[in-house]
Amino acid sequence: MAQATLVVDIVELQRRTGTRRRVDARLVLPDTEVGERSIVGGALTVDFVVEAATEGIVVSGAMSGVSRAPCRRCLDDVDEPFHIDVREIFERRPTEGETWPIEDERIDLTPVVRELALLSLPLAPLCLDDCAGPDAERFPTGLAEEPEEPEADESPLDPRWAVLDALTFEDAAGDDQR
Repeated sequence: MAQATLVVDIVELQRRTGTRRRVDARLVLPDTEVGERSIVGGALTVDFVVEAATEGIVVSGAMSGVSRAPCRRCLDDVDEPFHIDVREIFERRPTEGETWPIEDERIDLTPVVRELALLSLPLAPLCLDDCAGPDAERFPTGLAEEPEEPEADESPLDPRWAVLDALTFEDAAGDDQR
């Protein structure tokens, strides 16, 4: 579904610089999650203008959706709407990391949309400004039993390190220190 909607034929656009085409879509993209952070249902709304430029194609507009991530204090899911302004360039010989490729007289907006959506996911959301953290009954923090401390003689010494037992760090009187 997403591939067919976000692949734009640019033959007509490239006939004259400044020619525009609108791309409006509501779509669901798979693989829109990073760890426990995700786009809710992979659903995105795209509102782009694709415009012919001298050396390529310029895509500008906006996209929006709802992100879901665990609260950094209580770990409950936090759903937050997001809105991203988009301005990307497509070229026949793209510069890696800066522009996107034109292939077979088409541009595919799917990788752009997916990358920008994933980069918009919140790093450490907070459900409420005064979130108190995890529920103590659901997430107990105390230990059931006190851990036993090992006795000094309990652990065997490694014979390879035995020479270090004789090492002292006291300065001998009369030694020259350089």
